[in-house]
Amino acid sequence: MKKIKFLLPIISGGLWGSAGIFVRKLSYFGANSYTIISSRALLALLILLIGILIFDKSLLKIKLKDAWIFIVTGIFCMLGLNFCYNASVNQLSLSLAAVLLSLSPIFVVFLAAIFFKEQITFHKISCMSLAILGCLLASGILESTTGMKWSVSGILIGILSAFFYALYSIISKIAMGKGYEALTITFYSLLTLEFVLLPFTDWNILKDFVMVAPVNHSIFMFLHSLFTSVLPYVLYTLSLTYIEAGKTSILAAGGEPIAAMLLGMLFFSEIPTILSLVGLLLTIIALSFLCMPPKNKSNELTEVY
Repeated sequence: MKKIKFLLPIISGGLWGSAGIFVRKLSYFGANSYTIISSRALLALLILLIGILIFDKSLLKIKLKDAWIFIVTGIFCMLGLNFCYNASVNQLSLSLAAVLLSLSPIFVVFLAAIFFKEQITFHKISCMSLAILGCLLASGILESTTGMKWSVSGILIGILSAFFYALYSIISKIAMGKGYEALTITFYSLLTLEFVLLPFTDWNILKDFVMVAPVNHSIFMFLHSLFTSVLPYVLYTLSLTYIEAGKTSILAAGGEPIAAMLLGMLFFSEIPTILSLVGLLLTIIALSFLCMPPKNKSNELTEVY
């Protein structure tokens, strides 16, 4: 696990970067944001529950005094993140929405310094700055000729999604400190999220969507939950066991706009410019430097809490 620990948040970020494809398709069909999030969470809960019952039922055990953790991660963090990100995807280009979400390390680094006394080192700041610069270049936001779809409200909502993303990292780290596993945190966070969203879910629109193409759209809904809820949250939460919250958020943030750019090419024929490719390269370099251990390890806080 130590050999691949830095891949976990990068993969989770890439999976989150794919959310725009699913959100746009369901939005075009007429599903609102609450319905999209609810359907995603419900299927994710079923997948996680089956997995937990098969492999380790003890993961379902939690202490009543810790219920507040899952209420915060589910209702505030997950709902805030998903609602704001879905809204930004429908108002901005996929890559721009992903770039704004990738600003979460700015919030995480400072929140982690407050809650966990994680040091704000020059190494972190440099890598974070380079990664964000690479994300900006890769998105095309700095090029006036790209026809970038944007709005002020969309940008503000996108930045707010980054805050909720960062808050999830912090609260999940607290849960880890209390001995909870990644699957437990993800399952109960999704459970509280679904409990709140059920009354607002339009099940008729989901039924109509599936009936249009029963096999293909059923697979689509399954992949939507697997790629944007189950795998990314589990991998991201698991990575917090081995990596500082600040570094984890930076690594995940780098994966999202890269995935959005590549998927934009594949599904929407969004051909990247030279500047976008330079941004992609800068992001990869920043992530590589971040993964390198510091020369003076005494300057870094212990990664496992």
